[in-house]
Amino acid sequence: MSEQNQLAEIGIFGGSGFYDLLENAEVVEIETPFGKPSDKIIIGVVGGRRIAFLPRHGKSHQYPPHKIPYKANLWAFKKLGVQRIISPVAVGSLRPDIKPGDFVICNQFVNWTHTHGLNQRDDTYYHGEKVDGIKHSEKVAHLSLAEPYCSELRKVVSDICEQEKILHHKNGTVVVIEGPRFSTKAESKFFASQGWDIINMTAYPEVALARELGMCYVNIGLVTDYDAGLEGNPSIKPVTTAEVIEVFNKNNEKIKELIFVIIKNLPVERSCECEKYLEQAII
Repeated sequence: MSEQNQLAEIGIFGGSGFYDLLENAEVVEIETPFGKPSDKIIIGVVGGRRIAFLPRHGKSHQYPPHKIPYKANLWAFKKLGVQRIISPVAVGSLRPDIKPGDFVICNQFVNWTHTHGLNQRDDTYYHGEKVDGIKHSEKVAHLSLAEPYCSELRKVVSDICEQEKILHHKNGTVVVIEGPRFSTKAESKFFASQGWDIINMTAYPEVALARELGMCYVNIGLVTDYDAGLEGNPSIKPVTTAEVIEVFNKNNEKIKELIFVIIKNLPVERSCECEKYLEQAII
């Protein structure tokens, strides 16, 4: 894939509240072999670094989780020259000690989605068929996701949360469900019994696709609720959409401030292994 003179080095997925982060913003439209991205991509500057921003659900939140064009979104970022992706997501807590308003810096995920195949949830560019712009796409690739998130990015985020005294959890396993519905109490109880920490509908397949394209990826979960409630605590009610929006909006400034500081503190050169995994995966 030929990058467009690296129009951006860092990509951010998020909601429309992030638009005002960017200085000297310009709008770009990118065609991909996988259809159009969720929306137009905004490119601008934050702390002297060139940033590409894309609302993963679309500017008007028109795409539900299972209809987001994930492959187009990641491909478009790569085409622009993006090397690192910061991905804030709203999550539900499965544990009493992970509270609404906390941040969770994910180190593992469990994929519980099910609409795979050649649709929006497709989680690989490697189907053994040639695709323009995708290196080795005609081959088979068995990519390692034992450590799915970029270690360098995770450390930067964790260190900043410590410095800024932001309530956070340095590790966490996110279980990603299909959506758009929320969990039943039985499902939520099962997920918690497995030792998983938080729950979300969009954190997969972004991370897998980023790894295939050699991009670093960090998932920052903002806890908005307790999913279907906590067993033994009847005062905590099952999540509602209104609750998610309310808590997320209350913490939107905190998320933006965190991302701003992350960008300013990212080393210019990558010292992680993220861009090397693909070469090791090709058969």
